[in-house]
Amino acid sequence: MINTVYRLRSPRRFEIAFDEIDLNSGVIVRPTHLSICNADQRYYQGTRDIRVLKEKLPMALIHEGIGQVVYDASGKFRPGDRVVMVPNIPTEEDPCIAENYLRSSKFCGSSADGFLQEYICIEPERLVLLPEGLDLDVAAFTELVSVSVHAVSRFEKIAHERRDHIGVWGDGNLAFITSLLLKKMLPDSLVYVFGISREKLSDFSFADGTYLTTDIPGDLQLDHAFECVGGNGSPIAIEQIIGLIRPEGTISILGVSEYPVPVNTRMILEKGLRLFGTSRSGKADFRRTVELYRNYPEIPMYLSRLVGNTVEVNAFPDIKKAFEIDTKKAFGKTILHWNL
Repeated sequence: MINTVYRLRSPRRFEIAFDEIDLNSGVIVRPTHLSICNADQRYYQGTRDIRVLKEKLPMALIHEGIGQVVYDASGKFRPGDRVVMVPNIPTEEDPCIAENYLRSSKFCGSSADGFLQEYICIEPERLVLLPEGLDLDVAAFTELVSVSVHAVSRFEKIAHERRDHIGVWGDGNLAFITSLLLKKMLPDSLVYVFGISREKLSDFSFADGTYLTTDIPGDLQLDHAFECVGGNGSPIAIEQIIGLIRPEGTISILGVSEYPVPVNTRMILEKGLRLFGTSRSGKADFRRTVELYRNYPEIPMYLSRLVGNTVEVNAFPDIKKAFEIDTKKAFGKTILHWNL
């Protein structure tokens, strides 16, 4: 079976390629809704290190997406089933290291072709069935939601049991999702959000409090915190967290920075703090995310606020159009209705 693949050849330049799919090598899925991530934009705009671009391009982008099953030789899925695709591709198992941290794992849109394809051939273990009636535009960025689920799940295992006050730094998509999930997964905790935009913070209506990072009450203290800022804002966010967090608190780092971030190790030592990083997610996190969708219908309702632009991709030039539109957004997700 001939498949069409849409690869990024160089920054802002896509090309069409063809490859062959063995119908018996996995489940054949037709992508329907895709979501652009900041990582995709770093490749598209060429802001990654030039050595990384030379090593990885050409490559099909996008690791956030859902589709419909076309054919499954294993019989685990039926034609027409709507599924979310897990972009992490483990090649081994380790009793101590999760699949998303194994150095041998591949990842769609980073070390393997992503979902910008006519069809995806994928192992049945890399698919999770979606509940009926779910908003498909929201379902498109389930991968991003699963990253926050993964972070909270790890936090549940690592942090001490005093979880009365939890802070989330950031007012973007990741902070929105993480703080929302904290409210649902840890209902006895008060969740406070810290950001730089009063307008964006107004969307966090489910939080127990929102604060501008330039106007934090002097008596506020937190048991634990999540950093969802990344980029140039990471050093300031982490410094504020270290200052406000109580001794032996846990800090979850989710924000991605291209350059090393200085950290106040003296106060980390004095307070006996725990820091842990979270990157990507695995099959178990996708399953838990879908269960949260089922058990808390209000979660997809809140997440629908993040659906910004929707672009109908009916022809090859529409791919670049969608990425260009996404470069102009200040908040939310750009969703591709994939009709190619």
